[in-house]
Amino acid sequence: MSLIKNDSSAGKSSMWQPQHAMASASELRGWRTAASSLFFNNQPRKMEENRRGNEDGRYRKSLFSYQEQLGNFKWCCYKRLPPAELLPRNEVMGGYIFVCNNETMQEDLRRQLFGLPHKYRDSVRAITPGLPLFLYNYTCHQLHGVFQAVSFGGSNIEPTAWEDKKCKGESRFPAQVRIGFKKKCKPLEEDAFRPILYHYDGPKFRLQLSVPEALALLDLFNQKEL
Repeated sequence: MSLIKNDSSAGKSSMWQPQHAMASASELRGWRTAASSLFFNNQPRKMEENRRGNEDGRYRKSLFSYQEQLGNFKWCCYKRLPPAELLPRNEVMGGYIFVCNNETMQEDLRRQLFGLPHKYRDSVRAITPGLPLFLYNYTCHQLHGVFQAVSFGGSNIEPTAWEDKKCKGESRFPAQVRIGFKKKCKPLEEDAFRPILYHYDGPKFRLQLSVPEALALLDLFNQKEL
């Protein structure tokens, strides 16, 4: 079929109109050859595009799966607290002791943030605002207080706090809670506060405090108030 311009002698507007015509055999062969060439030339390109699309999709899927598995592996590799370090399920938590040394204590107080290793994550998450907190400095073997939680316990409240030198941007103590001073007191020596605490595995003591333990510590600090 070809398109020709048909001008009407009756003054009608000219327009493109189709007119049927018979094509010769050589023209048909030429059209078929051109169509076949166009089809086969496009096939490799389409196949390559499909291949790249499939590979990209598989790569994205495998990358996501790898990242997901790596994240799950990372979470699963952390140790969990043994039962001895946890309060019995039927007991209410009355307070919490965080641990530091001379170096990390300054950062604790400057940031007004307490932190513990990842294995304490679930334990720290049980902390609620207003809960009495204490800070044990194992360098000088003293218990400092009295602090209180001003946020809920969580993970990586400040990811750059106590940054891990081997893993930039990750905290060595990601189980964290915001703190404030409840009462400024002189620190307690070990022989004063250790008899109150629950001990396990020798000198280790439980960081979660029962209500009677927390009240007993508060009574001792009341005698040391500044």
